Amino acid sequence: MHDVDLRDGDKVSNLFRQEKFDAIAHLAARAGVRPSIQQPQLYYDTNVAGTLHLLEAARASGAERFIFASSSSVYGAAKKVPFSEEEHLTQTFSPYAATKIAGEFLCSTYSHLYKMRIVALRYFTVYGARQRPDLATHQFTRKIHAGEPIDQFGDGTTRRDYTYIDDIIQGTMAALKYEGPMFDVFNLGENKTIQLKDLIAAIETALGKKAKINRLPEQPGDMPLTCADISKARKLLGYNPKTKFEDGLPRFVDWFLKSRGAK
Repeated sequence: MHDVDLRDGDKVSNLFRQEKFDAIAHLAARAGVRPSIQQPQLYYDTNVAGTLHLLEAARASGAERFIFASSSSVYGAAKKVPFSEEEHLTQTFSPYAATKIAGEFLCSTYSHLYKMRIVALRYFTVYGARQRPDLATHQFTRKIHAGEPIDQFGDGTTRRDYTYIDDIIQGTMAALKYEGPMFDVFNLGENKTIQLKDLIAAIETALGKKAKINRLPEQPGDMPLTCADISKARKLLGYNPKTKFEDGLPRFVDWFLKSRGAK
């Protein structure tokens, strides 16, 4: 374990000189659409410059594999659903999404120039044990459990492709063994969308409590829908998501309640 700020290129380089890494799974980033609108420079420095520093260190040290955690947010204005890796991406909706597509292009450039084997994985709304507390599933669960109102942006019809953490781990580990093109991109999702209001209802059922809902206008930067075409990942990575939302959501709530009890 090393505590290193990815924005500090010298410290990243020094770490790679101290240790010999065969592979890098780059999962570190400033995440979240809405905060990126308030702090675009911070997101650029962390997600773009930080990725560049890791790629440079990997190149200089001769690391054999590099996994980059991208996001479904890169699909932005894509019209075709479900989202395919073959989609020509022309517009993102948030600084966060822009930093993720920039990271993908940096990865493809380094792969091309230095023959590095790099895989970019577009994660679709990951949830499960230890989920970030600012994300909707965790935040709603915490507030409903506490009897506090939750903020619902829009009419509740926005849809997300919720993907359970165990399935994301399976796909990520498979990417570390991928022997296809030197640079490639894969969607890791569930291939099923859930409406925001149905997410809230599922949390209510799992907790046995009704939500107090504070209805607000739609937020700038939010995508109305995400849905992954996972046929490529199924075929080439052996990706096989097994946890349906109706099973995964109660598992998350069970973890949440147990973690609260432990505290």
